Amino acid sequence: MTFRNLIATGFLIGGFLSAASALAQDKTSPAAFDKMEAAVKATFSRATPEWRKRIELDETQRLCTLARNNVSAADADAIQKREAARVVMPSDGKFLGDWKKGFAIANSGRGGQFSDDDKTVNGGNCYACHQMDLKEVSYGTLGPSLAAYGKDRKYDEASIKDAWTKIYNSQAVVACSNMPRFGVTKFLDEQQMKDVMAYLFDPNSPVNK
Repeated sequence: MTFRNLIATGFLIGGFLSAASALAQDKTSPAAFDKMEAAVKATFSRATPEWRKRIELDETQRLCTLARNNVSAADADAIQKREAARVVMPSDGKFLGDWKKGFAIANSGRGGQFSDDDKTVNGGNCYACHQMDLKEVSYGTLGPSLAAYGKDRKYDEASIKDAWTKIYNSQAVVACSNMPRFGVTKFLDEQQMKDVMAYLFDPNSPVNK
């Protein structure tokens, strides 16, 4: 997630709006970027070390932020190659878990908040960007509809591996993707991702009815 994404989703507003304005006026200025980064770090100056670590950008996030998610073809190729190397396939070779648990994860927006404690179970918040089931009446439209996801792909093994890659590290598939990198950031663990995969691919899942 880039600084631009954080602002768009309601995070980190207030003390650095002028910095955000400067970045918006100049899409590629390193000086504007440095100003924004300094403002963000100042906002989190009293946060715990764990939270301050969250705002440190890696190479991909920095490049996408500087380019406002509009990187060159060469940079896009470099991002996808670098991020693909970070994808870890399931340790037991099995990609599908329990679709009912996957439903709960996909429809939970919990996690990543100051108020969370060690017992908080993170959710994927998938419904915020995707339609998962044709019967749903409320869902986000930032991402494509995932209704009939497994059925449309005929539950194909290659499609299952592709979906795992996208969930684990979306940047390996689409450079500067708005989708969170659930596996790389360890926001979801392996079993949670398997359960979400089952929600997408299991023939009994409402996604494929």
